[in-house]
This record gives sequence, C-alpha cells and structure tokens, in this order.
Amino acid sequence: MSKPHTSPGLWALAWRRLRGDKIAMVSLAVVGAFFLLVLASAGGLVGANWEDEVAVSYAPPTFAGADPVAAGIDGAIPVTDERSLPTPVNVLDPLAGDIAELRAQMGSNPSAGVEMYGVTDPLADDITALRGSMGKTKKVIAHKATTLPFGADKWGHDVLQKTIKGGETSIVVGLVAALLAVVLGTIFGAVSGYFGGLVDDFFNWFYSIFTSIPSILMILTVAAVLQQKGVLTIVLILGLTGWTGPYRLIRAEYIKHKAREYVMAADAIGASHWRKMFSHIFPNVSHVALVQMSILVVGFIKAEVILSFLGFGVPVGTVSWGSMLNEAQNELILGKWWQLTAAATAMAVLVTAFSLFTDALRDALDPKVK
Repeated sequence: MSKPHTSPGLWALAWRRLRGDKIAMVSLAVVGAFFLLVLASAGGLVGANWEDEVAVSYAPPTFAGADPVAAGIDGAIPVTDERSLPTPVNVLDPLAGDIAELRAQMGSNPSAGVEMYGVTDPLADDITALRGSMGKTKKVIAHKATTLPFGADKWGHDVLQKTIKGGETSIVVGLVAALLAVVLGTIFGAVSGYFGGLVDDFFNWFYSIFTSIPSILMILTVAAVLQQKGVLTIVLILGLTGWTGPYRLIRAEYIKHKAREYVMAADAIGASHWRKMFSHIFPNVSHVALVQMSILVVGFIKAEVILSFLGFGVPVGTVSWGSMLNEAQNELILGKWWQLTAAATAMAVLVTAFSLFTDALRDALDPKVK
C-alpha cells in the first residue's frame, strides 16, 4: 500500500528554492566557513595566540618581502666606531638603568632600599594586583620573524590571527545583538498587533520616539549613558536600538493573521491569548523574523566596526575588526597598509556573502514566489 501523498511545507519549499540558487549556496558556504572559524577561535584552536609578539614591528606580508629597516631592528645595522655612539637609553623606561643600579646596591635584601633611602614603592601593591588581574602575560619570541603571511602590526602581532580573533568578536556581537533586537521586536509587535487599542497606541508612541531620532545618534546616546566598554555593552546598545524594524513588520503580520479562521478556531476551543499569539500565529510569521534577523546581523557587524572605530567599542585587550581599522588609520600614514587590508577584506567578504544569502532567503520564504 503506497503512502499517501502530502504536500511539502513552507520550509521544505523554501529549501528547495534555495538549493536551486547557485549564488545563495555559495554565499551560504562562505558564511558557514566564517562561522566555523568563529567556533574554532572560541575553542582556542586558531587565533588564541594573537597577542604573542612573533615578528618585528610592522613586519610586511611574505609576498611583499622583508623590510630591510625592520630587519635591522634586531641589531643588524653595521656600526663603524662604537665609541662615537651615545649611551643607549631605554625609550620605554628612561629610569631602567637607575633602577637596575639601585637594585644592585640593595643586593638580595629588599629592605636595604628602605634603610638607605627611607622610602618604599607606593605603587608596588597596586602593580602586583594589576598584574594578577591581567591573567596571562604576552609571550615574547626571542628571534622574531621579519615577514608573516599577512604581516604584523606595530607590536609584532600576527595580522592573520588578529583578523580571525577580531572576526569572532564582530560576528558574535552581530548575532547576539540581532537575536536580542528580533526577540524584542517580535514580542512588542505581537502584543501590539494582537491586542490593538490602547496597547497598540502605546507601542506605536514608543516606536515613534526611537524612529524619530537618527540611528547613529541613538546608538551614540545609549553608548554614552552606559559609559562602559565591552562586548556585552555593544550588544545592549545595538539590541536596544535595533528592534524597530522587526516590530513594524511583525505587528503588521499579527494584525493580518489575528482575524483568520485558524485563530478563531483556537479561540473557540478556549486557547489563551499567549497560546494564540505564539503557538498558532507566530509559526506562520516566523519567516519574517528570520529574514529580519539575517538583515540585522549584517547591519550590526558594520555598526560594531563603526563604534569601535569611534572609540565606543571593545575595550583595550579585546580585538575586533573595528579596533583593527582604528589602529590602521595611523599605520596608513607610515605606509603600512596590510592590517587595514586584512580587516576590510574579511568584513567585506562576510557582509557581501551574508547580504546575498539574505536576499535569496527572503525570496525563498516568500509564498508568492513560485
């Protein structure tokens, strides 16, 4: 006995349309590769050692060849007469020589400094606590490379590893912030569209306040109010300001669906308002929320880059594509272009692939498209 024929559902039809679009599948593969890199970076498989000083300052990419000036940093510059050279001074710590001499006089007895000078280091405890709070220390390589596949930054960090680690931060911020914005927009839109009346008027008034202010000014305002840098802060900034788009579309869908027969049937059997909103109506409008989330991911990745570039983004010690571009603006003056190229190229490839996939997904989920 043959099985009864059943018509495919919305998601099966959408996947069938999506598989027929070659550009969409290539874009999906690119986006998937970026997400795999994020998982590998979060697990410490790649990009974990991005803070190690593995190369000389501003080591160029391998294909560009070694910079003779950078190669000379390790002491390869010939000197004809050592007596003509001035006494070397540590530009990072001009008191290093004096401190070393003082320690030699103190010997192995730390209290000798107190007996000799009658003072102690007032910052000793604070520095010890700071070093403990910093956790791991940066690893400094004795013999630094003069070239790297994608070059190095001012401190000798591998630009390729920085790009991978920065991608983890930017993509996680984009995904989590988009999820927060879509959840808020869906809840507000569902309540507003389903109940209508005064509830709808209140949410429309609240929506009008957010949309009457330019988005960049709203983002900077929330950033100034929070006054704390960090990934969680950026997620809150973008999520709390980006819910207006999903709200508008979800509200319209709920106004349309609440008067349909299947909702009236659910009401006839005594279903609660919450069950009708999220068990009956939401599955029929979930494709709108999904498309909105994919669109917001692209926008929030770019917004994180802008915030980090303006100084409202990730804190010191955390790398993102935005912080890399912020560093690169000073490097361009010196002709060091590789950090800008790596971060901008990675962001452009991901944003382009995600945008193409979003367009294809929107067409695939549209029931009017055959």
